[in-house]
Amino acid sequence: MIESLLSMTWIDALDILIVAFIIYRTMLLIKGTRAEQMLLGLAMIVIVYFLSQWAGLLTLRWILNNFLSSLILIIIVIFQHDIRRALAQIGRPTLFGTYTKAGRIHELEELIKAAFSLARERIGAIMVLERNVGLKEYVEIGREVDARLSTEMLLAIFHPASPLHDGAVIIRGNRIVAAGCFLPLSTSPYIDRTLGTRHRAAIGITEETDAVVIVVSEERGEVSLAFGGMLRQNLDLPTLRKALQDVFV
Repeated sequence: MIESLLSMTWIDALDILIVAFIIYRTMLLIKGTRAEQMLLGLAMIVIVYFLSQWAGLLTLRWILNNFLSSLILIIIVIFQHDIRRALAQIGRPTLFGTYTKAGRIHELEELIKAAFSLARERIGAIMVLERNVGLKEYVEIGREVDARLSTEMLLAIFHPASPLHDGAVIIRGNRIVAAGCFLPLSTSPYIDRTLGTRHRAAIGITEETDAVVIVVSEERGEVSLAFGGMLRQNLDLPTLRKALQDVFV
C-alpha cells in the first residue's frame, strides 16, 4: 500500500482529483431530488446481489445478474431528465450571475412579497425562475412581457381581471420575460393526488429543467416551492426566503 502511494505520479493524482470532483458534482446535482431516492434503490439492489452471491441464493442471483447486465440502459432511462439537465448546465451562466449579492437579495424579496400578497388575497399564481437551463420553448408559448421584476408588476399580472393571469410567469435575472406560459404537467405516480394542475405544472417544469418555481394556491392560500422535481408545501415567509437564498445567494 505504502509502495503504491510512493509510486504515484502527478498524472495519477490528477486522475483521482477529476474523478472525485465528478462524483462530488453528481452528488450535489441529485441531492434533495427524486434521483437521490432512485440511486439509493439501485445501491440496495447491488448490495442484495452481492449478498446473494455470498449466501449461494442461485435464483435471486440469476434474476439480479440479468437486471444488472442492463444497468447502463436502466440508468439512462431512469435518470434521463437529470442527465439532460446536467448536460444543459455546462457552460451556461447562472441566474443573477452578473448581480451583486445585494441585488440578488432585492430581487428575491420582490418575489417573496408578491407571493405572500397573492396568498393573502387567495389569488393563484405560478412564478418560474430560470437558472442554468434555458426556458425559451416555454417563453415562446406565452406572451412576451420583458418588464423589470417587481412586486407590483407580478400582482398586476396575476390579478383575476388581467388577461395574463392564467398560466405561469417566467423570470430571467431581474426581468419578467413572459407571462401566460403553459408548462408540462408531471406524470409522476408519487405526487399527492390532491394537488391541482398548478402544482403539477410546477413539479413538471422542475423535472425537465433546473428551474425553481414558486406556487401560490388559490384554494388554500398557501405558498409552495418546487425544485428538482420535489415540492415543499405551505411555507412561511422566513422558510421561503431561506430556501431561495440557499439556491441563488
